[in-house]
Amino acid sequence: MSRTDMVFSDQARELRRIVELQRQENRAGGGNMRTLAVLSGKGGVGKSNLSLNLACALAEQEQRVILLDADLGLANLDMLCGITARYNLAHLIDGSRSIDDVLVEFSHNIWILPGGSGIRELADLDEARLAELIEMLAVLEDRADILIVDTGAGIHRGVLTFAAAADTAILITTPEPTSIRDAYGVLKALRSTPMSGSKTDIAFVVNMTHSEAEGLEVANRIRMAANRFLGLSINYMGCILNDDLVGKAVRIRKPFYQLYPASRASECVRKLGYALTGAPEKGIANINPPRGLKAFFFRLTRGHFVER
Repeated sequence: MSRTDMVFSDQARELRRIVELQRQENRAGGGNMRTLAVLSGKGGVGKSNLSLNLACALAEQEQRVILLDADLGLANLDMLCGITARYNLAHLIDGSRSIDDVLVEFSHNIWILPGGSGIRELADLDEARLAELIEMLAVLEDRADILIVDTGAGIHRGVLTFAAAADTAILITTPEPTSIRDAYGVLKALRSTPMSGSKTDIAFVVNMTHSEAEGLEVANRIRMAANRFLGLSINYMGCILNDDLVGKAVRIRKPFYQLYPASRASECVRKLGYALTGAPEKGIANINPPRGLKAFFFRLTRGHFVER
């Protein structure tokens, strides 16, 4: 077989694989779990801390939340939670542990699903093993209402595919010019990703602001640029005000939302939680209905989300 024939054969095999995964996703649709991917253009903007405290706010609303730590480079949810996870997704993939072994109960209505090396290993599974794993994870549909995926920072392929696979991608920035620039870079990368035609909502949160007016000003700049140059419509979900109690909670290794529920930052996160769940009296976002956990993992795999 010539090199050209081999290339066409590989392309045909890959096309058949994508078509089959699309069929499986369509059959898997209709789940009730909402998937949220939290991402940022650069590190140090409070992405993981916001993921954790948003989970606390949603749990307060009696939403059952699973937090997936999918940051391959600087996974730190366990540190912020003050817990030590014995197992991760890799143990579920190799069959050595069950979902109950891997899942860590953190507090009322919140569980942690450590990703670890299992995030990378997902890309190497054949269709049969992948389908088996997804069926194992599907039991979480009956245990939780929302999956929050704490991704890595930047525009790596894995981060972008998590964002494109989720029902809602929550992009975090701060008012710093470099953070704003990098957040716009993420939007540009999302616009050009192969899965850019998916139905993912893009939500925007400005962290560490001095005032609500500052947050709105930053959001308007990015929304205007995204709409004009990228053709993207961005939901502004609000800002998180600067609060010294946030740093104090990090040092104690506890969520600030639980330690200081009346703080300025906690009140902001509480509003964000209401916006995401679309509570009739407080919801502000026009977001799509959830598509379910199984469909999320099928989309994730179709995007070839792990760089080799």
